Amino acid sequence: MINEIEEQQLTALREAVSTRVSGKRLSHTFAVEREIAVLAGIYSPENEYKLRASALLHDVTKQLSLEKQLQLCDEFGIIYTSEDKLMPKTFHAKTAVEIIKRDFPDFSDEYILTAVRYHTTGKADMTIGEKLLYLADYIEDTRTFEDCVKLREFFYSQLLNAVTETDKWALLNSTLVLSFDMTIRCLIDESAPIDHDTIAARNYLIGEQKIEQNKQ
Repeated sequence: MINEIEEQQLTALREAVSTRVSGKRLSHTFAVEREIAVLAGIYSPENEYKLRASALLHDVTKQLSLEKQLQLCDEFGIIYTSEDKLMPKTFHAKTAVEIIKRDFPDFSDEYILTAVRYHTTGKADMTIGEKLLYLADYIEDTRTFEDCVKLREFFYSQLLNAVTETDKWALLNSTLVLSFDMTIRCLIDESAPIDHDTIAARNYLIGEQKIEQNKQ
């Protein structure tokens, strides 16, 4: 739950983000905020405010060209390689973090920053904030891409059977594994490179699942 002051701050943030993001990207941003509010209610109600702020800020540099992304990297000292340049869709997560620090200092919180940083690729040993923003970005209700629809349907259909807290957390992790599987298959089909963090995220979650299975 969030209080009245936090709601006012989120309203102001929406207005500020609207000056930097437009069209379908802005609609997507607001959809991710709605989705993460639902996920927060299930998994982390005490962090709803930070989660919704991270959703509003996650794509704040998404509409910039690769050239501009690289300029921001140079400006902020973000190191990138020739391999990174083959994965242009990953840059906005890195540059957004620095823009938040500079232009949205009230939201320059480590919980928010790491969620934004890894919302596209994931990483090994993700925090709950990182997991929920990644998932909200993937399954928000305006997404019509086949894999997004399938993942959304999988998560919410299985949620009906997740009776215990353990069930709910297991579902979250299995949904994330499925999402990484989908992403990796898609990139392979496109003969595109796969970010190392994505592979590490999948492997870490599978390792956790194996450990839990061995306990049973």
